[in-house]
Parts: sequence; C-alpha cells; structure tokens
Amino acid sequence: MAVVQIFGVKGSQATRAAERFFKERRIDIQLIDLKVKPMAAGEIRRFVQRFTLNGLLDTEGKAFVDAGLKYIQQSESQLMTRIEKEPRLLRLPLVRCGQTVCIGHDEDGWKSIAAAT
Repeated sequence: MAVVQIFGVKGSQATRAAERFFKERRIDIQLIDLKVKPMAAGEIRRFVQRFTLNGLLDTEGKAFVDAGLKYIQQSESQLMTRIEKEPRLLRLPLVRCGQTVCIGHDEDGWKSIAAAT
C-alpha cells in the first residue's frame, strides 16, 4: 500500500482539509510542510507534466498578487525557481500517491486516490 504524500503549508485550510480527508479514511499520509522543506525541482515537474505550470499557479492568491506576477512575463525556468523559493504561489495542497496527482481542494481526486490505496 502506497503512502499518500501531501505537499502544503500547515496553516492552510485546504491542506488541513486534505489531511483530515485521508485520516478519516485511515489512510497513511506523509505531510510535507513546504515552509520547512521546499519541494525538489523534479517533484514540481511531476505536477507540471500533469497540470502545466499555469495550472499549478494560484493566480488569485495573495502571494501571486504581492509578487506582481500578474503583470510580469517570466520564462518557465524563472517561474520554477520562484516556486521553489515561494511555495505559496502554488494551488495547495499538492497530493500524490504513486503516479496519481491532484492539486488544490479536489475531493474527487482525493477519492480516486483513496479508492486506489
């Protein structure tokens, strides 16, 4: 049985919801607090392959607006570097179990992961 990995920020309401969802179903989780341990570039690329970089970005989030990214054009490599330094730019939580990944508050995605474990 694979362990569900939740990448998020502990104070985030959506991250807590994902954590609660899997714990209620007695599914083993590994919570990675992105403030403490940032995601590796390879891990970010796994989500980018599935959702595209723009799909991962939380364009309505405070961190995105405060960074002025609505008005700045950046290359994909520049955005990847920025995401590694500032995980709040992402739609959190990022949930992964094996090859199945989902982003944000996605209960349907979580249910499919729960059914597969």
